[in-house]
Amino acid sequence: MDLYLAAGIVMLLAWGGLTIATDAPGVVHLLLTAGVFVIIWRIVVRDTPNGPRSGKS
Repeated sequence: MDLYLAAGIVMLLAWGGLTIATDAPGVVHLLLTAGVFVIIWRIVVRDTPNGPRSGKS
């Protein structure tokens, strides 16, 4: 597992815990935004081929 992917999952778990356990001020919801962004970003980057492709299959 990628370190960034794990960090994104930790951010989502922290957001969920803080949302349930506290009054959840607006700043807490930045964890949701950042966590989802990092997870999607790492999935897209992982599936991107490295380097330019030649015309051959």
